[in-house]
Amino acid sequence: MPRHSSAVPRYCLHKPTGQAYVRVRGKFHYLGPFGSPESNAAYQAIVENLARDAYRELVGEAVNAAPPSMLTVVELAAAYLDFADGYYRKNGRPTDHGRFVQRVMELVTDQYDELPVVRFGPLVFQELQGKLIERRLSRNTINSTCGVIRRMFRWGVSQEKVPETVYRALATVGGLKRGRTAARDRSPVLPVSDQDIDVTLPYLPPIVADMVRFQRLTGCRPGEVCAVRPCDVDRSGEVWEYRPESHKTEHHGRERIVFIGPQAQAVLLPYIAPGYTFPCLPLPSAVLRDAEAHCFSPAESEQKRRVEQRTRRKTRVQPSQRKRRKARPKRAPSTRYSKDSYRRAIAKAIRKANRAIEKEAAREGIEPRLIQSWHPSQLRHSAATEIRKRFGLEAAQIVLGHSKADITQVYAERDFTLAAAVMEKIG
Repeated sequence: MPRHSSAVPRYCLHKPTGQAYVRVRGKFHYLGPFGSPESNAAYQAIVENLARDAYRELVGEAVNAAPPSMLTVVELAAAYLDFADGYYRKNGRPTDHGRFVQRVMELVTDQYDELPVVRFGPLVFQELQGKLIERRLSRNTINSTCGVIRRMFRWGVSQEKVPETVYRALATVGGLKRGRTAARDRSPVLPVSDQDIDVTLPYLPPIVADMVRFQRLTGCRPGEVCAVRPCDVDRSGEVWEYRPESHKTEHHGRERIVFIGPQAQAVLLPYIAPGYTFPCLPLPSAVLRDAEAHCFSPAESEQKRRVEQRTRRKTRVQPSQRKRRKARPKRAPSTRYSKDSYRRAIAKAIRKANRAIEKEAAREGIEPRLIQSWHPSQLRHSAATEIRKRFGLEAAQIVLGHSKADITQVYAERDFTLAAAVMEKIG
């Protein structure tokens, strides 16, 4: 009885001729010069053909022996969603990736109703990639979606719900490459200029404006600035240390420390000790905010807005207007900002600022210089770029809390001034 190996055949070098070859079932297939693109493409084609043949053989056996209640893709998606709902959680709430998994499962349910899992092969998978391209989704989003589907099938193998060969066949379908498909590529996230920040700040609520200043000075993530609490900030040293209760990489066992210098301390202090005006003296406990209350609160921002409205009012308040707020409103202001509400507040301020700029330019008869739309994550990129320029890549890596420098390079734009100065002298 012949022995069939499930291992992927190796890409090898034939030293006498310098050619690449692969051995399949005892037969040698020469692919061309070793390391050349042509030989790599030929090798990939052989591997995909082997996987497709094995998959078709499996499908034939599975369909012939399958009971009427054979597992479908929709049933697998429902089971995986139950698992993901409990796995992708942090502090009792679904993570962003958990919500993304839910959207992918809805897509799978909509597209592959009643399709058996053993029939979800490489060609079906590639067909799905084509449908996502037609929807004008970005290449990164499509690759992330397909990654979730692969993990779903891998989980199905671990639960003995899916034959292993099905997952191995799907693994032969690679992700979309930049410039090799019709899928659009998203523009890279760039730093926001300090000029655009300064023009936007007057149109933000005061609390959100301080959140922007704090994030720009510290380089923290949007979720971290929303979650600041007095109990999370160690104020014993000259440079304060903020350890978020929850952060992006805590499931990897990494500690996150946001270092707060003098300028950022001046922004944060009024929210730790509201109304305290002597920062050179120790903070009395009587003026401190509740240790577990969030420093930046939408409820407080709304309260300040109402007070300012009453202060600017020039007409007398009518009796019918004194108690206009509902006793039990359906949507009361939250005690903390979320990443989404923080981003929406900035987007609204940018629209207000641009309307004012257009109005002023029309009055003066000049071309308006509008603010480019920006979001909170770009503040982190701005801080990283400045730190890298002044103190180097390693300093930016530590401040941003990255474990690897190559991640930091995504955030910190390179400064080409040094390269230009070098080439001015030697080039």
